[in-house]
Amino acid sequence: MIADLLLTDIAQLVSTAGIGAAHGGAMRDLVIIPEAAVAIAGGQVAWVGPRGNWHGTAASELSLGGRAVVPGLVDPHTHAVWAGDRLADFDARSRGESYEAILAAGGGIRSTITATASASHDDLLALALPRIAQLVQSGATTIEVKSGYGQSMAAELTSLQVIASLGPLTPASIEPTLLIHVPPAAVNERADYIAMVTRELIPAVAERGLASAIDIFIEREAFTLAEATEVFTAARSSMLRVKAHVDQFHAIGGVELAVSCGALSVDHLEASGVPQVTALAKSRTVAVVLPGVTLHLGLPAAPARALIDAGAAVAVGTDLNPGSSPLFSTREAMALAVRLNRLSPAEAFTAGTANAAAALGRGDIGRIRPGTRADLLVLDSADWRDLPYTLGASPIARRFIAGHEVLL
Repeated sequence: MIADLLLTDIAQLVSTAGIGAAHGGAMRDLVIIPEAAVAIAGGQVAWVGPRGNWHGTAASELSLGGRAVVPGLVDPHTHAVWAGDRLADFDARSRGESYEAILAAGGGIRSTITATASASHDDLLALALPRIAQLVQSGATTIEVKSGYGQSMAAELTSLQVIASLGPLTPASIEPTLLIHVPPAAVNERADYIAMVTRELIPAVAERGLASAIDIFIEREAFTLAEATEVFTAARSSMLRVKAHVDQFHAIGGVELAVSCGALSVDHLEASGVPQVTALAKSRTVAVVLPGVTLHLGLPAAPARALIDAGAAVAVGTDLNPGSSPLFSTREAMALAVRLNRLSPAEAFTAGTANAAAALGRGDIGRIRPGTRADLLVLDSADWRDLPYTLGASPIARRFIAGHEVLL
């Protein structure tokens, strides 16, 4: 075997066992290779194993000095494109006002929609780039970015075009999602809005290749089950995958609907109970928990412990956004999942790598094995557990994306 690069002197090389999403107890099954080496060719992992078992040749060799190596992190849920701020909301919540009350008063997400719709493509791109850079610094090598703050067709297309513009300007892989986020404030405009989304926006997005999936917020203050069904039907007609924001405040059947429609993921789940846990445990849909929301809004933590114990696949993301989760670190989301969602370190590791990749429908990232993209994090430590253990400081010494070192 001939490789472009051989990484050596790896104290521990760690990856989740198996392929696809790891369900239930399989989330704790890690492959840990001591005294390991990794061969990279053409941006992919070509070989991995104990250093003494390597008998190929490499154009260059790099010693990592006895450090642990793990897969690059995958952030399956961000809203990195927005304008304006939500500092007034933050102040109001600190004085006891609820998220729903702030929204009803015209603040909250509607203020972000107004600011984002008023911003130009270049302004939004300039705002988003440093946010993506911070996620990369935190260990993210693949990042999902949603639209959803435009609301009108023109503004949504602009947001998606900004997301497309991010790709060439960051070393990370960007996964674009069209988010149907908030209905019009006027009740009599809802039917026309859903008609625009299903008949015009979704087909246009699919035709232009601006998104790989469609997401919708199913909630009392957002979209109904009937409206979501129309959106899912339109998405499938346009050959786009589906996912959903569900059970953030109330369990109104969003999990069950999304699972029945074969959703890649259902995200949030703070209000999920036994029926929703059971439905997810019987499905292939990935449950994405967002501990930054629990920390910032004070909501109950999503029942990740119950989900794993029941046999579901759980992933973790930042939900980076200005209102409910101003969390700019994918690694910190993993660390918070241990503290707030009661995941073990091994489960949080899988939730932030292999299962987060599965939540995006990606099988070529999130693990270190031959054929996967060579997205690797080199830790300062010889023990992989420093990744979810450390708070505040970063335990990451070096980053490789598609086999190339990223210098920040």
